[in-house]
Amino acid sequence: MTRKRQSILAAATDLFLQRGFLATNMDEVAAIAGVSKQTVYAHFGTKEALFLEIVTGMTGVAGDELQEQVADPVDGRPIEAFLLDFAEQQLAIVMTPRLMQLRRLVIGEAERFPELGKRLHAKGPGRSIARLMKAFAHYGATGDVEAADLAAAASFFNWLVMGAPVNDAMLLGDQAIPDAEALRVHAVESVRIFLSAYGRKP
Repeated sequence: MTRKRQSILAAATDLFLQRGFLATNMDEVAAIAGVSKQTVYAHFGTKEALFLEIVTGMTGVAGDELQEQVADPVDGRPIEAFLLDFAEQQLAIVMTPRLMQLRRLVIGEAERFPELGKRLHAKGPGRSIARLMKAFAHYGATGDVEAADLAAAASFFNWLVMGAPVNDAMLLGDQAIPDAEALRVHAVESVRIFLSAYGRKP
């Protein structure tokens, strides 16, 4: 990625997150990025295309980070260890002011950009749920998970972990994002509840 393109994306990201789509104009993006307005359009074509690239990119980066931070289950790795690692890393990556601002922005622009929510879902929770399904297939084969519907089990665990913290931050603002210790306690309890329902029975 060229330096100019990086500068444009950084400037536009800050403006979109702070002001929303309509209140952001390309003149300001160009001025903050230190390039001409023509350069901005040469790289992205339209304001809409720039906006879509930013939303898709931010969500994709978060998904990539979770993929890198949490190892896939392997023989001998206890399911409790995998689930706790997954939950803690997912919360640490997602529960940040910038990603909460992004979610609010996407919801606010859902009617203007009907595909936007689908993109965020596919690259965010959809990707996490698909990875959990793969893990649960592994742990199902070892007898550590009992789930007739892997997709449902993966969805339940994902939202058991993410539902309350994300909802609070979305509605109450960035100050409602829990601190690291509170997120860890929530992750531990989410794993306990999930395994009570889906774990190996005595």
